[in-house]
Amino acid sequence: MNQPSAEKMYKSAVHAWTMYDWANSAFATTIMGAILPTYFAGYVAQGHSVPIWGNAVAIGSLIAALLSPILGGIADFKASKKLFLGLFAALGIISTALLFFVTGPQHQTLCILLYFLGTIGFAGSLVFYDSLLPHVAKPEDIDRVSSRGYALGYIGGGLLLLINILMIYFGPKLLPNMPEEQATQLMMRLSLASVAVWWAVFSIPIFRKVAEPAAMAEETELGQSGVIVSLKRLGKTFRDIRDYKDLFWFLLTFMVYSNGIGTIITMAAAFATDLGFSTMTVLGTFLMVQFVAAPFALLFGKLGTTLGNKKAITISLIIYTIVAVVGYFMSKDWHMFLLGFGVATVQGGSQALSRSLIGKLMPKSKSAEFFGFFSVSEKFNTILGPIIMAVVTKLTNNARYGIISLVIFFVVGMLMLQKVDIERGAQKAKAEDDLMVAVE
Repeated sequence: MNQPSAEKMYKSAVHAWTMYDWANSAFATTIMGAILPTYFAGYVAQGHSVPIWGNAVAIGSLIAALLSPILGGIADFKASKKLFLGLFAALGIISTALLFFVTGPQHQTLCILLYFLGTIGFAGSLVFYDSLLPHVAKPEDIDRVSSRGYALGYIGGGLLLLINILMIYFGPKLLPNMPEEQATQLMMRLSLASVAVWWAVFSIPIFRKVAEPAAMAEETELGQSGVIVSLKRLGKTFRDIRDYKDLFWFLLTFMVYSNGIGTIITMAAAFATDLGFSTMTVLGTFLMVQFVAAPFALLFGKLGTTLGNKKAITISLIIYTIVAVVGYFMSKDWHMFLLGFGVATVQGGSQALSRSLIGKLMPKSKSAEFFGFFSVSEKFNTILGPIIMAVVTKLTNNARYGIISLVIFFVVGMLMLQKVDIERGAQKAKAEDDLMVAVE
């Protein structure tokens, strides 16, 4: 039997890696974004969901952020990126599946706990998924592969969300002997469980087709405990991170502008609702963003190759700035769809190019460790931005001032980005890798 060519194996590995974005994005759309918050508010918390839900999200994200660098260091040292990816994915999948058994207010604590664990599983798995990127993609392909992953994620997550909405709308009509309210609740619970099935099935390719990168360790680390090595590496990273000048500066830059991006993503529904837009308008915009974002994520992958990451990301931040300014004047349904379209054109591309730029600036030998720090930066994008938007809205008693306050994140982020020297940072990362010894 003929052995597959190296190019065919490479394409297969790239496809398998990107399919994990398709798999896990169902959690982001159905669980985090649309169905579970609605189910929690209507059937579990019954009108008191916002403070409880906000605390659950914040705590879960914070724990995942704090764990990420430590676990990333262990994964780099022990050649166990796929193992940790599998463990965190399993945590998320099982927790999500068990949401089916949340049936009412008596299960409020269970629902919060399962969402809490699911969020940790989701966020934790992404650290190790992202860390495989520089090992899977060739240097010249890293922007395109990262963007392709985001594109498939938008399509996959949006497709399952569409299926879930159809289930909830038409499902009760197929159960004439069951009260409509009870049938609707059942369809929502089945929608939650469908995420676990989707996530599990489409995760299979990455474990079958993507090879585990070799462990990378210094000679002085050989024979030591993975936990001890990870803690030592983490301490050393904190001490020496300034040596990675461009990587460190970009992490700070990303933390700034991603606060604007994260706030628009997480607060759009609340903002639109406060302005009086209907649930169907908000939900329809959400679905549109998922599918429009996919081709534009691919487009920005090409822009990253032709123009460079800095220019392409800068373009996306300019468009975000325009969205925030125009959002101040939004008043009609078509305004909502137009601004949603604007966000869709840059949402996937800005995130994908940020991820691939991190991959260029970090040593491969510490990819999981540094993607752990990248994960920390990502988690903070749903803390500072929403707080500022909420404070400005409260002080002015006008949500429109809250949305326009996000301009500061995009403008400052653009200015900081110009100081990142990608070529210098990539050379520094390569020099670090040259000092490491591969361990089987």
